[in-house]
Amino acid sequence: MKKTILIEPVTRIEGHAKITIDINDNQEVEDARIHVTQFRGFEKICEGRPYTEMPALTSRTCGICPVSHAISSSKACDELLAVRPPKAARNIRRIINLAQILQSHALNFYHLSAPDFVYGFDAPKEDRNIFKLMQTHPNMARDGIALRAFGQKIIALLGGKRIHTEWIVPGGISRVVQDEDAQKILSEVPEAFDIAKRTLKYFRENLHRFKHEIEAFGNFDSLFLSLVNKREQLEHYDGLIKITDAKGNVIANKLDPKDYKSYIGEAVEHDSYLKSPYYIPMGYPQGMYRVGPLARLNNIESCGTPQADIEFEAFKNINNGKPVLGSFYYHYARIIEIIFCIEKIQELLTDPKTFSDNIRSHAKINRLNGVGCSEAPRGILFHDYGSTPDGIITSMNLIIATGNNNLAMNAGVKQVAQAFVDPKNITDGDLNRVEAIIRCFDPCLSCSTHAQGIVSSLIEIRDSQKNIIQTFKRN
Repeated sequence: MKKTILIEPVTRIEGHAKITIDINDNQEVEDARIHVTQFRGFEKICEGRPYTEMPALTSRTCGICPVSHAISSSKACDELLAVRPPKAARNIRRIINLAQILQSHALNFYHLSAPDFVYGFDAPKEDRNIFKLMQTHPNMARDGIALRAFGQKIIALLGGKRIHTEWIVPGGISRVVQDEDAQKILSEVPEAFDIAKRTLKYFRENLHRFKHEIEAFGNFDSLFLSLVNKREQLEHYDGLIKITDAKGNVIANKLDPKDYKSYIGEAVEHDSYLKSPYYIPMGYPQGMYRVGPLARLNNIESCGTPQADIEFEAFKNINNGKPVLGSFYYHYARIIEIIFCIEKIQELLTDPKTFSDNIRSHAKINRLNGVGCSEAPRGILFHDYGSTPDGIITSMNLIIATGNNNLAMNAGVKQVAQAFVDPKNITDGDLNRVEAIIRCFDPCLSCSTHAQGIVSSLIEIRDSQKNIIQTFKRN
């Protein structure tokens, strides 16, 4: 008989989701999907508010990556003003964004994913958590806490506070960097760098334990989409969009993020509040692409900092110089990006231009539309604002990094379920593997959910035995 296996909630991710695995009459996995079950309506909430509020307001979209939203939002507001922030402001924005990426990557690796690497995917579920890790591997747990604290301290010192930073504003930033703050950060760089190198060493040395997972965790052809700079290097704040295919062929390059609507479409599925973006020339769903650390490393020629470039060369050799297709390697790419972030932060904090008191460009509204784009920890992020001549927001469209990966996450869930789930002998470890492919993408579902038209809802009334006795459905 046909049946559905339900995994609810998906654990060790940011936000709320469930996974359904459909079993056919032959007792085979026919399909599997991830359903994002929470809804946030920031695109409507922001309408009618002044543009000056947008960086602070949209950063409330997420408590995990608020800086990313503040960055893309401020860049969209820069476009409304038709200004380019001064060099010092751009440097500080870059540093804060790099710190955000660093601390977010550390959260995923140590707190959410490391229990699987340390104990194995088949370990008892009560052991697969950070608290067990603190008991058995206290040094690793401390490394994770220290690395996150390093990133959050940078955000607090340069942005005003650790969460929902206040000093990123339209036209630049609102506070000059103090030399003593810079020295505090620079003094902690060596320890952060040592932690990152230890983390990468541990991950490499344990890859051989996960051969089967590497082969089946989202290992498929797709496009890869990311920002790159003029030298085809790793870029998180600025740059143009590059799209490559699974063989490394460049499908499109030097695309202006402001024109994203001409090459990125947004589909809506009935069973999820998460939009499904796709590459328009290939159609839906064939235009599936991946974003985030794996896509960024697949799209560059080099990172642009010494140690990260050394590690990047080793990463490229995984698939003999061709794109790395297995989503398990998102974890590897994150650690390389952590190394890059530390090196780049140090570089920018030793640049005299960072300490200029020219930190903000001032203007009135000069355009009625502005698009801001940056790389968030999980991938490329778009903020698109419409405005009145007086600076009141009339429309907003957000394409969140996690949403860009939606088609790929669903393809990954199906692949893992078909590879590991035996309907005749369902084990907790195999269901954990189905969840773990989602953790490879590190979705931040709290900020990524949207809907078009009426928000659908399903209410189930159950008796004391949890049997459904009545159902109400809207839309």
